[in-house]
Amino acid sequence: MSEISVPAKGIDRRQMLQRIGLTALIAGPGISMLSACATSGSGNSTPKQTVKANGGSVNPFGVKADAPIDIVIFKGGLGDDYATQVHEPAYVKKFPQAKLKHEGIVEINKTLQPRFSGGSNIPDVVANSGADIMDSASLAQGGQLQDLTQLWDAPSIDDPSKKVRDTVIAGAPEAGYISGKPYLMKYVSSSYGLWYNAKLFAKNGWTAPKTFDELKALCDKIKAAGITPFAYAGKNAAYYQYASILISAAQLGGKQVLIDIDNLAAGAWNNPAVKQAAAAWAEIGAKYSDKSFKGLIHTEVQTMQNKDKVAFYPSGSWLENEQKKSTPASFEYALAPNPSITAADKMPYGSIRVAAGEGYFVSAKAANVAGGLEYFRIMLSKEGAKGFYQKSGSMTVVKNSLEGVDLSPGAKSTVAAQKVAGDNIVADSFFPDWYKALADACFKETNTLMFDGGSADQFCANMQKAADKIKADSSITKQTRTA
Repeated sequence: MSEISVPAKGIDRRQMLQRIGLTALIAGPGISMLSACATSGSGNSTPKQTVKANGGSVNPFGVKADAPIDIVIFKGGLGDDYATQVHEPAYVKKFPQAKLKHEGIVEINKTLQPRFSGGSNIPDVVANSGADIMDSASLAQGGQLQDLTQLWDAPSIDDPSKKVRDTVIAGAPEAGYISGKPYLMKYVSSSYGLWYNAKLFAKNGWTAPKTFDELKALCDKIKAAGITPFAYAGKNAAYYQYASILISAAQLGGKQVLIDIDNLAAGAWNNPAVKQAAAAWAEIGAKYSDKSFKGLIHTEVQTMQNKDKVAFYPSGSWLENEQKKSTPASFEYALAPNPSITAADKMPYGSIRVAAGEGYFVSAKAANVAGGLEYFRIMLSKEGAKGFYQKSGSMTVVKNSLEGVDLSPGAKSTVAAQKVAGDNIVADSFFPDWYKALADACFKETNTLMFDGGSADQFCANMQKAADKIKADSSITKQTRTA
């Protein structure tokens, strides 16, 4: 097999996200893009097998027809119907002799870490997401993740004259880079903001606030109506709220604020924009939420919102689908961008985060690496992407995959918000993927800030201390980004 070089540079993430809008989502690059601690097992970083990349357009990776395939899917907001009813049947149709094993689980790291550490019974494909994620950077460093360059350079299922990389939105392959190589397949796009019931707001004459002053004034009205104005689940979803804090920080100080945090730049967490954002959200937590939410999980809070007991909920565009079984007809999901904190914010109101996420990987030491790569190729077909939206409610990086598909109210609201945002896309945060310990610290400090009366100064100081500890640890591989 000939070696495949990995490009040092591709279109940067900022350029990729700037291209997302109404056309990108529906007619053009159809994208709705949302992460991993296992050890390196035996310590041997050599993959268990090699994969041929010259098997033609039908079977480019040389998958053995009767080779079993083991697939583990995070069963969270996206569910796993998309796997069991769309992608896996397509794989079995192509390889009817292959025995397919499926596991839909919530605790990814707890369940899979022993298997990776033991070096046997390693799954071929993993959808690595949720609160209990595996450390993708450590996995890559330990030789556990398959380089996906062959996947992106393989002929696409829909048009074999095109490479897979040419059938997805520009920059999608690079979104899964770790140390300069595409180890993760970022399949889903999620738009982040404040979610609310459009019907409830219309009934009461409420409109989404554009500034924090407007947010506080509206929260006073909502509170007077007997509804908790703002809530998130502190037990397992504090990352929803720290995303809101960091989005506000970027709106205040610009995208470089978040890039510096990811790059472990000196004093990045003490940036005045981070402190101001933390202080603004701490006031919302203190005045317009309730400490009882600290002990709840996300579905409990989300169900309360469906019952109009909570007005605003910070989350991503997977929310509507996650709640579809318990959402009454009187509830219609709508997305509001984070309100501006000051008139001098560097990014205008309407700026939102549109983040490539849901990191899928093929295990480099698994028994059927070739099958894993082919499974990804099926996912990246138009039918695979269309079926994913129909089962999960989320769009993918595959171009032109949703033409003629009716969108849900939440999806329509997301498209509208992205159209308004235009080029004003807040940079995603990569540190949760790169440094799990830093993500864990942010989870804890966010709850202290929002529920326990913590100050913005304490939040920033403790986060800076956690970042500096990681920076000083030579055993941790450091990552950098420029956009």
